[in-house]
Amino acid sequence: MSDTQTTWAERARAALRIIAGLLFLAHGLVKLTGFPAGAEPGQVELASLFGAGAVIELVGGSLLVIGLFSRPAAFLMSGEMAVAYFMFHAPASFYPAVNGGDAAILFCFIFLYLSVSGPGAWSVDSLIGSAPRSVVQA
Repeated sequence: MSDTQTTWAERARAALRIIAGLLFLAHGLVKLTGFPAGAEPGQVELASLFGAGAVIELVGGSLLVIGLFSRPAAFLMSGEMAVAYFMFHAPASFYPAVNGGDAAILFCFIFLYLSVSGPGAWSVDSLIGSAPRSVVQA
């Protein structure tokens, strides 16, 4: 892989990490604060399964956005989404288009990918040297 391709691959992975982190953070914000009003499921009890998920979503999403502890945060969030899918979506129907689990599946595999590939460019992990520059070697 050329240097130019590697640079753009790192930037694209960073964009995926940041956007996925922001979306996940937003899900946690809804569950912890009820913001924005009208979003489902709304504010939940902190001492519940949904509350624990909300904390993971808010903290993990924030860590992913800045790229700090990206791999372990992404791995934990991937597991949360696998659990969410099989506990809450799959029992309703086998088909994700019917059970509403599309986002949970996508988040699960995006986070699994990031836990293996690393945060990409523009991350605190890269600045402090806890993430390799690139997993792909020429």
